[in-house]
Amino acid sequence: MQAIEIKNLSFIYSKGTPFEQKALDDINLSVAEGELVGVVGATGSGKSTLIQHLNGLIRVQDKKRASIVVDGMDTSSKKTLRKLRFTVGMVFQYPEYQLFADTVEKDVAFGPKNMKLGAEEINARVRRALDVVGLDYDTFATRSPFDLSGGEKRRVAIAGVIAMQPRILVLDEPVAGLDPAGRAEILDLIGKLKREVSPTVIIVSHSMDDMAQIADRIVALSHGKIVADGSPREVFGKRELVEAAGLELPTATRVADKLIARGVPVKPDVITMAELADELARLKGAKEADNV
Repeated sequence: MQAIEIKNLSFIYSKGTPFEQKALDDINLSVAEGELVGVVGATGSGKSTLIQHLNGLIRVQDKKRASIVVDGMDTSSKKTLRKLRFTVGMVFQYPEYQLFADTVEKDVAFGPKNMKLGAEEINARVRRALDVVGLDYDTFATRSPFDLSGGEKRRVAIAGVIAMQPRILVLDEPVAGLDPAGRAEILDLIGKLKREVSPTVIIVSHSMDDMAQIADRIVALSHGKIVADGSPREVFGKRELVEAAGLELPTATRVADKLIARGVPVKPDVITMAELADELARLKGAKEADNV
């Protein structure tokens, strides 16, 4: 089943003015239910414009030619707009800046209250959302979100989105600004969210290392066009195309390429540091065996 179906989507900012700028150019994209898709591209490639179409924050301009269907709903229909925005959970870059309530509980409950749910259901969702992101309800519910650490704030902001139990979760640069430990924690959390809350996940990221590690599929944009679409190994195997799109290859791939250039026979399709470590261990074992 297709969770998202985009056909012939183009978008122009300031259309009809001397300042018009094409952000998307004839995008055709399907996302199957259960996929974790990384959307990558240089600044200005159209990533943010694309994802904002998914819950109607930006509307289709040419309805005669283009269409977007999300979880069976036409995003251009005003009748389904409210349901669409509860179906597609959007976590924007630095979501902790969107916290506003005087307690964590009130902040996380904001979305479910807008869904017109009963008090018992709202409380159950707040408790579950905090539990999923690793924050104890009794410890954090009555605390001010502004007194929390940066990582805790981000978890509260994510809890506020998943409390609405969206079928599709969209995260824009979810690990931006975090230290290595924080990045690892959020990446682990995303896997948990996919398993327990939102089966379909789309991540916008500049980190090819992260995408190599967690994405099922990568969609690369350049100047508003899709220039690559496939598994991380397939996409990163297209070295010249990736670099032409203004992207860096994963660190492990770049290190492997340098080793190969020096005559070290590592596999050329290495994309994660774990794979690179396995390759080096394999070569070391083979060398030791030859010396026996």
